[in-house]
Amino acid sequence: MTPDGARPARAVTPPGTTRPTRADLAAAADRTIPDVLAPGLAVLFVGINPGLWSAATGWHFARPGNRFWPALHRGGFTPRLLHPSEQDELPALGLGITNMAARASARADELSTEELLDGAAILTDKVARYRPHWVAVVGVTAYRIGFQRPKATFGPQPESLAGARLWVLPNPSGLNAHFTPATLGLAFAELRTATDLPDRRPAGPPDQ
Repeated sequence: MTPDGARPARAVTPPGTTRPTRADLAAAADRTIPDVLAPGLAVLFVGINPGLWSAATGWHFARPGNRFWPALHRGGFTPRLLHPSEQDELPALGLGITNMAARASARADELSTEELLDGAAILTDKVARYRPHWVAVVGVTAYRIGFQRPKATFGPQPESLAGARLWVLPNPSGLNAHFTPATLGLAFAELRTATDLPDRRPAGPPDQ
């Protein structure tokens, strides 16, 4: 429920999409998935690495219970709550998704420090090539390790990345109990306000 008592909208699962089986998930370990990218995006969101659901489906932040897509909508980045399979609609909104580390794992803490350091270097090159205006890293611990910024906190960062402005958001994983769906939405909304992007949600009750 939202703070005003309204029930948040749910993403509609497109026809023809199926849940991966346990065998599918087991086979997805160490896979990579394509970025959602285009030149000159307003915001490039950077996950830590694909989870097994994402690797099995090819969709970023695909695991049920991950709150990225609801937070994106609550923050006003999308006009409705998108299903992960609709990720290719993001570039038209000026948005994209990549990851700090490319290989899929069941948990982000399975990644080594070296993988995150290498991933930060690859991300820097990617940002220099695609020139997004903002880079939003979704997970402060991965940012601290990958960019060797042990005291980094949430929000805007004092440094830039290959000419892009940097922002750190909370990890939207359902395992992150420090943030509720509502507070995640507020964190995403703060970023959207800083980017000068309009609130794309239709007028009306929150999250409808």
